[in-house]
Amino acid sequence: MAGPEGFTWRERGDEVVVSHHGRVATVLRGSRARDFLDDVERGDPQELMARLTGNYRRGNERRARQHPRNRGH
Repeated sequence: MAGPEGFTWRERGDEVVVSHHGRVATVLRGSRARDFLDDVERGDPQELMARLTGNYRRGNERRARQHPRNRGH
């Protein structure tokens, strides 16, 4: 499965604005913004932004829906 993509971020004063495909996904303020800026230097920024926005569970939902255990739901 491919990793997350399409995320961008920018600093705006004491805030960090995280966007996904051009649309604002979340705005981080205060200590969360500072922690993000520290973490983005050390790790994969796309993965980090996907986790922060809750947009990391993509790719296998359709297959899971077709599993025999889930067919009646």
